[in-house]
Amino acid sequence: MPPAATGNGSAGTEGVIAPVLPDGATLPFPPTPSASIAGRTLQESTYAQRVIPPRLHKDSPNIVIVLIDDAGPGLPTTFGGEVTTTTMDRICCEGVSYNRFHTTAMCSPTRASLLTGRNHHEIGNGQIAELANDWDGYSGHIPPSSALAAEVLKDYGYSTAAFGKWHNTPAEETTAAGPFENWPTGLGFEYFYGFLAGEASQYEPNLVRNTTVVLPPKTPEEGYHLSEDLADDAIGWLRNHKALQADKPFFMYWASGCLHGPHHIMKEWADKYAGKFDDGWDAYRERVFDRAKDRGWIPQNCELTARDETLASWDSIPEDEKPFQRRLMEVAAGYAEHVDVQVGRLADELDRLGYADNTIFIYIWGDNGSSGEGQNGTIAELLAQNGIPTTVRQHIDALEELGGLDVLGSPKVDNQYHAGWAWAGVTPYKGMKLLASHLGGTRNPMAIRWPKKVAADPVPRDQFLHCTDLVPTLYDILGIVAPLHVNGVQQVPIAGASFAATLTDRSAAGGKKTQYFEVMGSRSIYHDGWMASAFGPRTPWLPGLPEGFESWTPDNDRWELYHLDEDWSQAHDLAAEMPEKLAQMRELFAIEAARNKVLPVGGGLWVPVYHPEFRIAPPYTEWEFSGDLTRMPEFCAPSLGNRNNSVTIEADLPANANGVLYALGGVAGGVTCYLDDGYLCYEYNLFILMRTKARSVSRLPAGNTTIVVETTYAEQRPGGPLDITLRAADEVVAQCHVPISASLLFTANDCLDIGTCLGSPVSMDYYDKAPFPFEGHIERVHVAYR
Repeated sequence: MPPAATGNGSAGTEGVIAPVLPDGATLPFPPTPSASIAGRTLQESTYAQRVIPPRLHKDSPNIVIVLIDDAGPGLPTTFGGEVTTTTMDRICCEGVSYNRFHTTAMCSPTRASLLTGRNHHEIGNGQIAELANDWDGYSGHIPPSSALAAEVLKDYGYSTAAFGKWHNTPAEETTAAGPFENWPTGLGFEYFYGFLAGEASQYEPNLVRNTTVVLPPKTPEEGYHLSEDLADDAIGWLRNHKALQADKPFFMYWASGCLHGPHHIMKEWADKYAGKFDDGWDAYRERVFDRAKDRGWIPQNCELTARDETLASWDSIPEDEKPFQRRLMEVAAGYAEHVDVQVGRLADELDRLGYADNTIFIYIWGDNGSSGEGQNGTIAELLAQNGIPTTVRQHIDALEELGGLDVLGSPKVDNQYHAGWAWAGVTPYKGMKLLASHLGGTRNPMAIRWPKKVAADPVPRDQFLHCTDLVPTLYDILGIVAPLHVNGVQQVPIAGASFAATLTDRSAAGGKKTQYFEVMGSRSIYHDGWMASAFGPRTPWLPGLPEGFESWTPDNDRWELYHLDEDWSQAHDLAAEMPEKLAQMRELFAIEAARNKVLPVGGGLWVPVYHPEFRIAPPYTEWEFSGDLTRMPEFCAPSLGNRNNSVTIEADLPANANGVLYALGGVAGGVTCYLDDGYLCYEYNLFILMRTKARSVSRLPAGNTTIVVETTYAEQRPGGPLDITLRAADEVVAQCHVPISASLLFTANDCLDIGTCLGSPVSMDYYDKAPFPFEGHIERVHVAYR
């Protein structure tokens, strides 16, 4: 460890690495024994107030980590893009920035690594939590042997809080029943407000406060937006901290749901960008590339990489589809600017409360690169995850029925932009989210401001860093040695390496020389200025699977070789020229893969590609619900849209009854059964593009009745057609045929509700009446797979 800093000089004149704190090998610290001596009586006793020894250095800094979702370096104006990011401008201008900071190319893996300092496979996060499997590297469980920094800092005396997207709780543990040890408050955060899943509607999210499911404080009509709500709640927490625990430093983790799909933002924000992207993504990349060089964000010898031959050029887009594609990007840009403004509100509050000078403010623009999961541009982004092929014209036609282009960004759709815009958003690189092989998927900007210790420097630092390096850096700054035991569990070593010295010395060493990357078979290995890359079996922007995919093996993948110290953007593949160097790099990847539980390579494909039937699901085949169950996450609920099942409802109906009997999913996809003026209705909403409905010929009579909804595969295969039969009092009252079903799931964060439709409404027929509570009484609901 470098020598400890001394003195109290001004910013930039001293080091930031603190002297090592003692006695931290085993956490939590043992209780401080009483200083008093108890005798038989008070008169025979000696009293002295126990003194708890300080665990931190005086003036230990506050820490705020801001993490934006699914965002690449080619978006912010700060780095040459065209999305206004005044807060990122401010943090960069008042602190230091890093242009070679790296993530894992995927949501849960990056977050697990960022918060623990370990590699993602080593701690069971080789895939997102919802698509976990039984291999150790892909289990979806962060083990107790890898305590989060929040747990360690809490034991040392920090107040800890997390806000926004979590995505590191096993999907099967996200119901209101817990268990809660893998929720944020079970992993070191004393307070949490946000959502547990990988994405959420920005207007009607399924929220959690600590371990309680809560509804948003306002409706979309009242002006609700999730990014604003998360900023409001964090500001409220800071004010409470100032009033109640001002003597304690704090650690805040604020992770937005933006820029992950669905791209939801109010019209006025999208309208700010009207016409700004009319010439398409190819031209956008050229402009951003030139500005990034002018601003010194990328070196002058960097080359702009070519568009992949399978990714559409702007000129190839039919003219009548271009307005749709332009508006998708305008919405995304407004969405991204809006979240940066919310980050600015946090920074302003730190200033107002007097915290800013001694707060390490870390602003990371993206947990991976921009996402191409919108593929060709979509109004229902989970179509891609369900492998349902569509045409752009289908999306445009469905959008017209909802009100036209102005509906994009609204609560009525779950839109996400064309993958061409994601490619533009990662300028100058060739990859994007889900590609661990190329830097567009793994290279994200990071800025750090700490006025008390770090002098502003406009020139970005270029040490090769990884998200595992942040935790050891914070420990270095605080003088904490990573504990050997936490809560009685022996800890695996930290994988990252500190870059604390680089905060005040741009030429200092930081990070480590070797780092592997792997997501669903896409992989690479960095070592001492070189990178070897294998694209992998999947192309994120192409729907479906390539021919012969079922026989894919990593042994047949083609590897590329790049000298990153001379080739900033992976523009020149040296594999053919330097086969021995490539062989060395591949061998190094094999070693790192074995050491970090990456094997089997491509293990993250097991559920989403090869075995969707193995997706995280409850172990039951039968359920008994009361009539007031709400907010049961879809991953934990019965699969009403893609299993043979029957739903039996015992209810007391008023005359001409109205209201939802049950709803699973949301506005962009789901199933619902409801009563409309006494008529029994059913809808299978296949991602907005196809709505299959059934309605009874006559009204159901008032009084106690039994309603049964039967779902049966007409062809037993993933995505196969379904036959739906509705019965009331043992009589068939309606039937319908669903041509295509959702093979995986309808939503990532919406739920099953009985007697109402909270979240976003599944059916547009009751959109204006939502949540459309049932007017009668539901005694019980029985669900059984058949």
